[in-house]
Amino acid sequence: MSEEIIKAVGVTKRFGALTAVDRVDYTLREFEVAGIIGSNGAGKTTFFNLLTGYFPHDEGTIFYKGQDLARKTPQQRVAMGMTRTFQLTSTFDNLSVIDNLVLVFFRAHRKSSLLNLLLNTCKRHRNEEKILSTLETFDLQDVRDRQVKHLSLGEKRRLEIAMAVLAEPTVLLLDEPLAGLAESEIKGILEVLGRQVGKQTILIVEHKISHVKDFLQRLTVMHEGRIIAEGGYEECLAHPEVRRSYWQIDVDAEAGGHASG
Repeated sequence: MSEEIIKAVGVTKRFGALTAVDRVDYTLREFEVAGIIGSNGAGKTTFFNLLTGYFPHDEGTIFYKGQDLARKTPQQRVAMGMTRTFQLTSTFDNLSVIDNLVLVFFRAHRKSSLLNLLLNTCKRHRNEEKILSTLETFDLQDVRDRQVKHLSLGEKRRLEIAMAVLAEPTVLLLDEPLAGLAESEIKGILEVLGRQVGKQTILIVEHKISHVKDFLQRLTVMHEGRIIAEGGYEECLAHPEVRRSYWQIDVDAEAGGHASG
């Protein structure tokens, strides 16, 4: 059994009278590729925001490598090795694709300040081997000199994930990275993410199960703030509560139909 990277124990988050995350226990292990799915309002993105520090939790404890994260800011969690992407891409839109990669690489690996890099121009760093390799891995060579604001949504999403991977975090947290993409773009994103399997621990929050079924090693299904199933894809798919809550299949009626047949 591999080492625990993230562990949530009894984590709860309330917004007024609404309990968005309700006493959730969750463990993510080293080099695991795991996913959390659920319908709109299931609590998956709120839980993701608790893990990454964008919301404080009201009850319970979140550990990263055994350390309590209660007082850690999102920036401190990034410094510890947790890097996330957002549903809306987080890039420097007025810079070129390659300069976005240069900024991320040197902030992560050379500890240069963003201001220092901008003042001293990115040009001299554009031939860094890891940056060129990332362009190739994420199929961004043809748009390397294009300003990000002129990219398609799929190209921009690939760039954002490339930036997150280039920073080489211990845990890569992806919040609905496939949202709004065409099927061909989704296929490309999953292919490049697949190359990170075994290199990084990956947690992906997604709305549609069909997009991630072949990518994940473990699936967790949330509904109304709680985990209702966890395990392999087929196992979760067949779980009565998932069929009832996620697929909205009348399990009792279905069972009655089989019994009478």
